[in-house]
Amino acid sequence: MRLLCADVVEGQREAGLYVTWQQGLLLGLAGLGAGTINTIVGSGSLITFPVLLAFGYSPVLANVTNNLGVFAGSISGVVGYRQELKGEVRRLLPLAVFSAIGGLSGAALLLVLPSAAFDTVVPVLIIVACVLVLSGPWLKRWSMRHYVGSEGGLTGRVALTAGTGLTGVYGGYFGAAQGVILLALLTFFLPGGLQRVNAYKNVFGATANGAAAVLFVSITPVAWPAAGLIAIGAVVGGQLGATIGRRLPPVIYRLIIVAIGAIAIVYFYLK
Repeated sequence: MRLLCADVVEGQREAGLYVTWQQGLLLGLAGLGAGTINTIVGSGSLITFPVLLAFGYSPVLANVTNNLGVFAGSISGVVGYRQELKGEVRRLLPLAVFSAIGGLSGAALLLVLPSAAFDTVVPVLIIVACVLVLSGPWLKRWSMRHYVGSEGGLTGRVALTAGTGLTGVYGGYFGAAQGVILLALLTFFLPGGLQRVNAYKNVFGATANGAAAVLFVSITPVAWPAAGLIAIGAVVGGQLGATIGRRLPPVIYRLIIVAIGAIAIVYFYLK
């Protein structure tokens, strides 16, 4: 009987259905950290994804489970930034649709492509994003004076829409540092301050993750206990991140974004 019980537990563990209380505690804390960081900057998956791998989940199962867990935190972050989103529905909706389409496409690519397809280009994207975040205010002022491609012009709107969709593809595929890339894109093309940009970033991250989650739940296994524990922590983290993010001075905010981006680059090269 003991041998049979052990076999059942081992089978549940391999399927992602069995979580010890120690693992549950760590998953909840990882979700808390991921939800906080995702709402402020992004790249919270650099916490939760390695934890899932360390607990023995396969890479694809860990990625899918992580996506569902942090999605709840993304919704929480959107709610936390609801004041900055008032009156923005007309501007937000078309971009959110492209982000969702991108997220769905990225999720499909995850299921059919090897991870090497993104391994080379992602660190380069993050480096470029960090440079754009640091130089964003100067670049935006220059573009407004010399370039029609700010968000008010057709070229700028096309670039913003395409960039949001492509970032959604990356978000659905993996998503770590998606927020850093989105912040760089929105800082350049979107009028307003960094807090408004961050509110948009949270919406696009949520739509990309949500669209990917629909596909994942439909056709691939999910480790639901782990996803639920991450989600609980991420929801709390989303509210905490919104509180902290609003109080950060813009200069400090940009430095934090670049620091998170640097950590993401190191992670990808080590991986």
